[in-house]
Amino acid sequence: MSEFLVVAGMSGAGRSTAAATLEDLGWFVIDNLPPALFTKVAELGGRPGSETDRVALVIGRGGGENLEEVLPVLDSLEETRHRVQVLFLDAPDDVLVRRFEGTRRRHPLAARGVEESIADERRLLEVVRGRADILLDTGELNANQLRQRILELFGESRGSGNMQTSVLSFGYKHGIPLDVDMVFDCRFLPNPYWVESLRPLSGLDEHVRLYVFDQPETIAFLDRVEELLESLVPAFVREGKSYLTVAMGCTGGRHRSVALAEALSERLGAHGISSSVFHRDIER
Repeated sequence: MSEFLVVAGMSGAGRSTAAATLEDLGWFVIDNLPPALFTKVAELGGRPGSETDRVALVIGRGGGENLEEVLPVLDSLEETRHRVQVLFLDAPDDVLVRRFEGTRRRHPLAARGVEESIADERRLLEVVRGRADILLDTGELNANQLRQRILELFGESRGSGNMQTSVLSFGYKHGIPLDVDMVFDCRFLPNPYWVESLRPLSGLDEHVRLYVFDQPETIAFLDRVEELLESLVPAFVREGKSYLTVAMGCTGGRHRSVALAEALSERLGAHGISSSVFHRDIER
């Protein structure tokens, strides 16, 4: 059985970075292949001795007129017992505008202004976005952070069963991540930021961890989150979910959420649920 990953998304949202990272991981990456040829690639990958058992098909505006053909082809691949997933990279319109203005690149749909072109592309890609197994918001990620997220998602298998689990920390003042399944708010806990000696540190530092876990509310909160996930993760696996991302949020994303995300990942590991950890805002 071959594994197919369709990489789609808005221009400027990071498709090139994602494709390059997948290639580094050993995926066979094909850019802008017409959907009608997907099945031909599947046939090649399914032959004995083939080294193209993991194929990433990168699609974008280049095949915009054929996007309506993508979903039926993916359905036919799944019917022939191939594993098919769709990764969609997105970012807020204002972020995409700044990226194009910053690089002076022309938008692929640059018949009109950048904002109008982004709106046109978003409408074209809506059918693929709705099918996405993984919706990755890159608005708050730089290229290195996006590369790290791709490595976590598509590197070594880390999930329970066939599901990969990620624990993400973030800061509410930088925006709630859109590409997560569950969000837990840690802002009710005393904030290490207001302790002068702890302010320059992060939740990865021992002094901050001791401060956070010295609060009785912390242990009670983490116990309940652990209990909830212990029961939900096997249910998600049974339903065939491939990816689960749990987010811990505090005000700035540097102290409490970081410490709790690390601790939650360790607790999940004790239940046989392996997970990766990503700290989105720790360097802000």
